[in-house]
Amino acid sequence: QVQLVESGGGLVQPGGSLRLSCTTDRIVFSRSTMAWYRQPPGKQRELVASITRSDSTNYSDSVKGRFTISRDNDKNTVYLQMNSLKPEDTAVYYCNAGNPFLNYIYWGQGTQVTVSS
Repeated sequence: QVQLVESGGGLVQPGGSLRLSCTTDRIVFSRSTMAWYRQPPGKQRELVASITRSDSTNYSDSVKGRFTISRDNDKNTVYLQMNSLKPEDTAVYYCNAGNPFLNYIYWGQGTQVTVSS
């Protein structure tokens, strides 16, 4: 059973920052594109950012310039640095590991991020 363990969520005021972390198995991590998704209350899950094994990144338009995704291959961990947070960033954030050629997708359990004054 592959586990993705997320941490770093919480309550923050508008304009503040948070850093999310997600750690998983070394072999899975080395073979995967890692991504962060989020699901705002009453809405569908959406892609926030992704990073390939070669460190190519992709961001949704709503977070470009504010969020940064990175990966530490020595720690088997992917990060999401979130700056200039807005109330509309409030959501459950999910870590994702996937490889379409090896035909797998794994999800974390989710971590709540609430942006409110």
